[in-house]
Amino acid sequence: MKRLILAMLLGAAPISVSAQDFAITNATVGTGDGSAPIEHATVVVRAGKIVSVGRDTAAPGGTQVIDGTGKWVTPGLFSAVTDLGLWDVEAVDDSNDTSAEKSPFNAALDVATALNPSSEHIAVSREGGVTRASVAPMNGASIFAGQGAVIDLGQDAAIVMKPRAFQYVELGESGARLSGGSRVAAHTALRNALREAREVAALPAGAQRQGDVLLTRADAAALAKVIDGTQTLYVGVERASDIRGVLALKAEFPKLDLVLVGATEGWLVAPEIAAAGVPVVTIPMRDLPATFETLAATMSNVGRMKKAGVKVAIGMFMGMDQPRNAPQQAGNLVALTKIPGASGLTWGEALAAITSIPAEISGFGGKAGVLAPGAAGDVVLWDGDPLELSSAPVSVWIDGVKQPVDSHQARLRERYKDLDETYLPKAYDW
Repeated sequence: MKRLILAMLLGAAPISVSAQDFAITNATVGTGDGSAPIEHATVVVRAGKIVSVGRDTAAPGGTQVIDGTGKWVTPGLFSAVTDLGLWDVEAVDDSNDTSAEKSPFNAALDVATALNPSSEHIAVSREGGVTRASVAPMNGASIFAGQGAVIDLGQDAAIVMKPRAFQYVELGESGARLSGGSRVAAHTALRNALREAREVAALPAGAQRQGDVLLTRADAAALAKVIDGTQTLYVGVERASDIRGVLALKAEFPKLDLVLVGATEGWLVAPEIAAAGVPVVTIPMRDLPATFETLAATMSNVGRMKKAGVKVAIGMFMGMDQPRNAPQQAGNLVALTKIPGASGLTWGEALAAITSIPAEISGFGGKAGVLAPGAAGDVVLWDGDPLELSSAPVSVWIDGVKQPVDSHQARLRERYKDLDETYLPKAYDW
């Protein structure tokens, strides 16, 4: 114990915690694969992986058994396109690494170098049942924001699962502003950058580029992975016509692995998105035409795209819109199925939209966001239906390791939830 305390005081590397073998029995289980919840079911986790799930599953002898009577179990939430770990106070530049407006680089920027595993936003999200996320940069002075990463939210320093997981580019109205004032300029800048990247990739080692170039060599080299399809290209786009323009990129660059981000008017071109096999990450509860590119906004956007065969994940929780709000958004889509004329999702589909589908889009299909044999032991035990606003996590495991369901925010809530001044700090003692 003395050695442990001394190591902590000296700032030594954190001691790793072993995965736990456990079983949660007699709970209502949502597996995250799109199916309906299973009542009176058991989930077994061994060596950090899911072993078995179902009504007929029995807890192995010698395994810690947790009674889930009256509770719900789901996979950990997978939050797609977040800014977790990139800022502490959004309005304070010194603590905000979400964008680099004055940098000479754009596509080469890599968020993994700035991620802070001690960020309070990570703790708050973990407390809300989020166990993994894709972290995206925000645009600075270019349509290219840089390269995002996939992280886990475990309480340790090694949070990066996959650095340089995707490249992010902004088109539409924002892209037009960033590239000279029109969509024409944005699409010209994008195509020129991809062509430069293709040329750089084809050069022999040590050869110099010839002619006019607009990208730094580092940016062009980063985009080379987008050209050959080994790095996914996330494209921020909202308007139906802009979506068609993005899908048309494959005619010139056939290996592009595209993901649409936003797609507020996606329902208008849903058959085309589905035919192209391009998934979508969006935030669903948009029904106001806040901009000219979202004039056709509707809360039925996700439901209509899903009906057309589009793979849709709920995400885009950035800034003060926290990833732990995902279950509320998913629950609202379930509620839409009760409204005449509206299109929503079933309970199972809604849970999948915040677990297995964002995991699959991020390159972790079958490995995260689902309670299935061989998947990561990311498990959340809830005190009620997780898609109901009144429910909250009771326990959270990541890779089979039980996580603290606590944060500075929660401690402040407990400290000041009543007006009894007995326990206020000395600063309040006048």
